[in-house]
Amino acid sequence: MQNFPGHLSGMAFARQVEQRLAEAKIEPSVAPLDHHRKAAVLVPLLEMEDGWHLLFIRRSSEVQDHKGQVAFPGGAVEPQDEDPIATALRESQEEVGLDPKTVRILGLMPARNTITHYHITPVVAVISWPFGIHMQASEVSRVFTIPLQWLAVPEHHSLREVIRPNGAREPVYFFDEYDGELLWGITAAITLEFMDLMKT
Repeated sequence: MQNFPGHLSGMAFARQVEQRLAEAKIEPSVAPLDHHRKAAVLVPLLEMEDGWHLLFIRRSSEVQDHKGQVAFPGGAVEPQDEDPIATALRESQEEVGLDPKTVRILGLMPARNTITHYHITPVVAVISWPFGIHMQASEVSRVFTIPLQWLAVPEHHSLREVIRPNGAREPVYFFDEYDGELLWGITAAITLEFMDLMKT
């Protein structure tokens, strides 16, 4: 992926992301399907010495859905949540100890339905780094980051056919393994949509 602006430092990059999210001509959110529960995830951008990264978690083996899978912090909407942003911030604080006051929301990406019956809204934000990570052990087994410049390399991901338990065949995105972690499925699709949004 050429001309990816991940080299920009500080708030210059954040402002560019915010602008792209506001102006993007991307597909609108799909409506939630019957029996799909509304949810939100935080797509957390952070700046390190080698550039901008995305923060991910690995779900524990104790959670109901997506056991052991790489994901963004997030979860189902609760009655007290005013909107998807509130859900993403609450879940991120519960799962990894991220203080909502240190988060700068940049915008929303289109919501999408998942095969696990969720209707997920991605919330893109810049987070402070480092921060005091406090993992909710029952839900999260690891917190790690992946550089945007690595995610931007086309050769690092592919589209594969997966056979679901019901026999249905479905194309699914997979990234190459990074630091022992495999990014795939809905989280990989959201990541790629964000990366495409930032192409120049």
